[in-house]
Amino acid sequence: MAAADVIDSYLEGLDGDTRRVAHAEWGITLPDQIEGGPLDVGLRIADGLLRAQAFAVPADDALDAWMLLWWNRQTRLVRFGSDRARNVWVQAEMPVAAIEDEAAVDRLLGLVVEAVAAARDYAARTRRAEASRSR
Repeated sequence: MAAADVIDSYLEGLDGDTRRVAHAEWGITLPDQIEGGPLDVGLRIADGLLRAQAFAVPADDALDAWMLLWWNRQTRLVRFGSDRARNVWVQAEMPVAAIEDEAAVDRLLGLVVEAVAAARDYAARTRRAEASRSR
């Protein structure tokens, strides 16, 4: 089965809003399951890779970007990144050839969700610490 077909099949079984936006591109919106609101994930097949990306947290001077870089050393397939506005994103890639079944897609998306949850938890803890210091 082609990777795009495996992804289509996997997404059909997900809760939340899923959509196919182009031949090899999908969008997923998961409801408020993790702190910070809904989670929007984009998927795209290009150049032999399945790429997933999700917005994690908005820019915040209190966040230690070096902590995110340190986390990158501990993750598999997933990494934290930033845009020019300093918003934090989670990105993940896996070779299309590794997508043998829906479990492969589930593993990749699970790692993305886990990373976003960790970033949002870190941001919330940082905000609480900043608030308690300013009292």
